[in-house]
Amino acid sequence: MNGRLIHTGQVVLDLVMRVPELPVPGGDVMASSMDFLPGGGFNVMAAAARAGADVLYAGLHGTGGFADVARAAMAAEGIALAHAPSAEGGTGIVVALVQDDGERTFVTGPGAEGRMPPGLLDAITPTDKDVVYVTGYSLLHETNSRALIDWLPRTGGATVLFDPGPLAGKIPAAELAAVLAQVDILSCSAGEAKTLEEAGEHVEVLIVREGPAGCRVVTGGRSVTVPGFPVATVDTNGAGDAHCGVLAAEVLAGTGLLEAARRANAAAAIAVTRHGPATSPARAELDAFLR
Repeated sequence: MNGRLIHTGQVVLDLVMRVPELPVPGGDVMASSMDFLPGGGFNVMAAAARAGADVLYAGLHGTGGFADVARAAMAAEGIALAHAPSAEGGTGIVVALVQDDGERTFVTGPGAEGRMPPGLLDAITPTDKDVVYVTGYSLLHETNSRALIDWLPRTGGATVLFDPGPLAGKIPAAELAAVLAQVDILSCSAGEAKTLEEAGEHVEVLIVREGPAGCRVVTGGRSVTVPGFPVATVDTNGAGDAHCGVLAAEVLAGTGLLEAARRANAAAAIAVTRHGPATSPARAELDAFLR
């Protein structure tokens, strides 16, 4: 792999609690377990790094104990940092409630990673061998959105991979259109694809993640279903991130799109058999699973 995955999103910490059901408004439930783990953009980057990619985190990271935990996790995965710690504050928190059937619900409290100043990305010059990863969460932070939309037209021949995320319907139309104009590959869930279709947004290459069924790869007006892998699901948190990270790593490796999607399906299948958000396998384990 000669290029890099350049991740422009946000690394946060996930407070993951397993619950039998979501509480009713004003109610309470007891969690059977609790973990405090790096999440958000870290999940995608860790998946790509484990799959053999060189990874650069181009987002903002702050100060304090939570930021130190996030940086230590990135260092352990071999992820390089484009910027020094910012004085914008600490790292944000995501409360992830995981139900017994593996379904998850999130509440996000942004930190320094959501306060990217203008021009922060200007020193990063992608090449045509790089993959630039963009998340829809960036477009929900006003300053991040402005910095990203200003920079994306200057990414040259890099492959831009966009995952709009579960809040796709909340992204302002103008910002969404500006980003999609630069996107080469759009990867999203079936629900997110429906939201974007209703908004009238289309791209050249669309990958629709369909959970256990696998994914659909749509390009040039042709749709191909790439089957998934049957596994016993315990936690779907981070499955889409594993899929995107491995897909990016395979694009960097020169793998054909359908085979890249198959490997991404396998990575997501392995990830949902494990508790936690960053559970994508290493490349050797993924190879063994596919054999």
